[in-house]
Amino acid sequence: MSRQEPGGWRSVFRDQNTGGVFYGWWMVAAAFCMQALYAVLVFQSFGAYVAVLRDEFGWSKTLFSAAFAMARVESGALGPVQGWMVDRFGPRVVMRIGLVIMALGFFGFSQMNSPATFLFTFFVVSVGAGLAGFMTLTTAVVKWFERRRGMALGLMSTGLALGGLLVPVMIFALDEFGWRDTAMASGVLVLILGFPLSMVMRRAPEEHGYQVDGRREPPRAHTTDAIHSGDFTARQALHTRAFWYIALGHASAVLIVSAVMVHMVVYINEELEYSLGVAGAMVALMTAFMMLGQVGGGILGDHINKRHLVVGCMGLHVGALLLLAYATALWMVAVFAIGHGLAWGTRGPQMAGIRADYFGRSSFGTILGFSSLIVMMGMILGPITAGVLADSTGSYTTGFTILAGAAAVGSIFFVIARPPARPSQVAAVAAVDAPLAAEPVLARDA
Repeated sequence: MSRQEPGGWRSVFRDQNTGGVFYGWWMVAAAFCMQALYAVLVFQSFGAYVAVLRDEFGWSKTLFSAAFAMARVESGALGPVQGWMVDRFGPRVVMRIGLVIMALGFFGFSQMNSPATFLFTFFVVSVGAGLAGFMTLTTAVVKWFERRRGMALGLMSTGLALGGLLVPVMIFALDEFGWRDTAMASGVLVLILGFPLSMVMRRAPEEHGYQVDGRREPPRAHTTDAIHSGDFTARQALHTRAFWYIALGHASAVLIVSAVMVHMVVYINEELEYSLGVAGAMVALMTAFMMLGQVGGGILGDHINKRHLVVGCMGLHVGALLLLAYATALWMVAVFAIGHGLAWGTRGPQMAGIRADYFGRSSFGTILGFSSLIVMMGMILGPITAGVLADSTGSYTTGFTILAGAAAVGSIFFVIARPPARPSQVAAVAAVDAPLAAEPVLARDA
């Protein structure tokens, strides 16, 4: 947004047809709050639960890695169906189903007392969190923005970072009230806060009398025909190289992200021998810079090549994890937290932004859902690799080093993931080429 545009920064949030705040930004605000709730209760606090449960039950790192991996299998397998449900029925319905499942999972988790019940109840929590969380929220926001898409996704994603900043609060609750009461209270919060937030979410703007980005445009009939609009259908997207390159690159990035989510707190607490409070402070530092990356990266993604931005973030991911793997002082852990947080925050919004730019809005949820089948492999392999090697070698160094190397190789996929030709462009070229191809035949027949 140029400072010379009429209205300055206020015009970014204005609906040019009504003069008020564009409704899409209210959806971004609701998605921000939902991301924060999900992050503080599940996503960012898993490592803290691991430390507490290991202390009480003595379960292995591999068991917790398996629990995290199992949850990712769920999210990946559910992805195509979930994406289709959001495209077909809208985000509100899917969110409500997820909220109920997540709350029930937390209630069960608070009563678990064995590895089997731990795995089952955490699986239920993860299913609910997946339905109410990232994919549903991202699909909803993407459909309301085009020019401001990066900024909208960046602001929405800062909710995830805010949840990370609140991890010390979760650690305090775990220490003060115990993990059982904390889990029970989490289920209650999901219902009390989640349902009002779901009320804000809506389907595509054209169905509610709005224009994308709040632009002043003449009304036009809404259509879900991806071919007519120039967008890709899920089937068409799956037949492009770009779809697979982006998915594989994304999977290589989350090798690092997932390993850090599961093992960072335990690594700092057990191997580096710092307190849980220090570990929580490092998580907070990481997520503070993650938030900075999300806002700045979201805005940058609207003005520069997203793919080039992501490649730079991958290099920062790799360097930060290697620094953590060979850390001998707290300042090295702090530098890791800053670098990894910036890379994660900046790269995150670009993953949805690139897919929406390449394939359009019409079938975005379904396309993102199919991508999750590939991305989940990185989410599974990251924590399992780190956990198994830590149990067998007594150190996280080898596992973190291997994951850093794999992510470095995987960054090549982003380098070669160039935009595919739109279906409408392919059809237009075919229409022009057809009569030209026929001319020599007609000439010979004459």
